[in-house]
Amino acid sequence: MKAAIYREFKGPISVEILQDPTPAKDGVVVAVKANGVCRSDWHGWMGHDIDITLPHVPGHELSGVIAAVGSEVRKWQIGDRVTSPFICGCGTCRECESGNSQVCSRQEQPGFTHWGAFAEFVALRYADTNLVALPDSLDFTTAAALGCRFATAYRAVVAQARVVEGEWLAIHGCGGVGLSAVMIAAARGVQVLAVDIDDVKLAYARSIGATATLRADRVDDMARAVADLTDGGAHASIDAVGGTRQMRASIDSLRPRGRHVQVGLLVADESESAVPMDRVVRHELEIRGSHGMQAHVYPEMLDEIANGLLDPAKLIGRSVGLQNAVDLLVSEEAFANAGVIVIDHF
Repeated sequence: MKAAIYREFKGPISVEILQDPTPAKDGVVVAVKANGVCRSDWHGWMGHDIDITLPHVPGHELSGVIAAVGSEVRKWQIGDRVTSPFICGCGTCRECESGNSQVCSRQEQPGFTHWGAFAEFVALRYADTNLVALPDSLDFTTAAALGCRFATAYRAVVAQARVVEGEWLAIHGCGGVGLSAVMIAAARGVQVLAVDIDDVKLAYARSIGATATLRADRVDDMARAVADLTDGGAHASIDAVGGTRQMRASIDSLRPRGRHVQVGLLVADESESAVPMDRVVRHELEIRGSHGMQAHVYPEMLDEIANGLLDPAKLIGRSVGLQNAVDLLVSEEAFANAGVIVIDHF
């Protein structure tokens, strides 16, 4: 198979011919038709993910067709159109049995715990627990855009922030997760305040439903600015970037009894960032993490796409080939503009 591989962190990524994977007994091999280019892939290449063992093939936002099936798989067959959460729960532990495979202690993640989908084929374990059937009406490119960012945003907005019509949701960061969250919240009648340092991304946020926007680098007092725009502070807030400054701005901008959701990963020097617990206690704030989304929730999201409530295709910036994707990833140019970049040919 053709795949992108790196043998050292921050080192060159080359496109090479590698051996095709074979399925585990409980797994499948998927012929990849499309795969998103995500900042998490960049973090992995930088050496920020302890699960990665070199040499490594990145890629975790995939869609495709099943090419091979393990002997213990019961629900799937060759030729099925599928996608998968980037967190693949084992299906048998306490967390999986309670419906929370996104925090499974034995989880596997393509592109992190094993080789991923910057390749023509990818192996996925725990197939009966994690694969999601794609409706014929959903093209592979749009399906790939769901894999990490859109599905992660869906859970963050719906299950973790728990926002309802009329409330204010502040979204700090208008990358793939942030813009997805804007669309999902706005579709529910939530008033969305999008925060970023890029006018193009803020304009994009307004075009998909943001009620108001803020340029973070032009605000001296974020809490005051958010309070003025939301009549007293956000009911809920999401840090979709992953940074001490954004996390603190998100928490400080909440009204009493507000809800902060941390989606962006705080890595390297910011991995132990302090939470202002005095404010949390004084205002009875909620602090929640949000890590991907379970496969069993996908049908709910897919129904909202099918009925037109959500249109993730609007979030796709452009489609590229594998070599082009590698060049964009290592230069960070893949994240410079609004819109998700998707690999759709190898």
